[in-house]
Amino acid sequence: MPEFRLIDVGEVALRCAIEGTGPLVIMVHGFPESWYSWRHQLGPVAAAGFTACALDVRGYGGSDKPHDVAAYAMERIVVDLVGVADALQPDAPAILVGHDWGAPIVWNSALTRPDRFSAVAGLSVPFSGAPQRPFTEVFREHFTAKGRFFYQEYFQEPGVAEAEAEADPRRFIETMMYSISGDVPPGAYWDKPLGATFLEGLPEPRPVPWLSEADLDYYEAEFKASGFRGPLNRYRNHERDYEWLRPWQGRTLDQPCLFIGGDRDPATTLFGAVPDPVAMMRLFAPKVEGHVLEGCGHWTQQEKPEEVNRLLVDWLRRL
Repeated sequence: MPEFRLIDVGEVALRCAIEGTGPLVIMVHGFPESWYSWRHQLGPVAAAGFTACALDVRGYGGSDKPHDVAAYAMERIVVDLVGVADALQPDAPAILVGHDWGAPIVWNSALTRPDRFSAVAGLSVPFSGAPQRPFTEVFREHFTAKGRFFYQEYFQEPGVAEAEAEADPRRFIETMMYSISGDVPPGAYWDKPLGATFLEGLPEPRPVPWLSEADLDYYEAEFKASGFRGPLNRYRNHERDYEWLRPWQGRTLDQPCLFIGGDRDPATTLFGAVPDPVAMMRLFAPKVEGHVLEGCGHWTQQEKPEEVNRLLVDWLRRL
């Protein structure tokens, strides 16, 4: 087991799982996860000669959980990562690795703070530059205005998605994870009308080798203790994030970058808008090295840990 430390980063304190010594690699999870989503990466990264640090993002697990929606703006989470880097490796920039929401967090941390982050890897969600408009405008144009369900629209009103998720956290997490994994049978599960609930119409989860009962026990306990408000508040900051990132529009991410996606992950193609995410990323991150894993769904480092570890450790060693 890694060592757990509570690191005060100024506005909040973050629980960090730490293993190994050497250059600092900070791992940032997505929704609905925790440091635990990096359980297969901490040991191999540490064994390769690095300090591996997987944190609970603010709002999750053992980290502080501010109430206000604005407390989960990208700008403030970037400050959190700088605080972790300053605490664990003050004299040199750190390396970032992120998945799902963690990927935009680490891409934008590296974009806006190149002095503190020397290289960055993102899993599942490719980098497409600073936004040209708030993402709320995009999904409302393509989904909401056409009477179609989109999960991020459903997440916008505080209290609605929280009530559904907190009624049975284990069922919510297991169903969500299964529904966008590489194991799910083909089906238009997400093509449903506006007004549907998140879980409505999703396939009944089946046991999968990468998500054990013990794993579900851990996630269930974490979310029963923390609730879902903080995690969902991340989705309620698209306008704030857009305004904050406007000065970086048109700028490229110039550090060495690694992207790993899955060919069955809707986020890897930005919901079908980008058939070749690696080619798209080269426009915004000229030093990107990209890989799309066959048969992999959304939960990249959990579904394909051996492949992810091989690619990640090889890239880290070449930095």
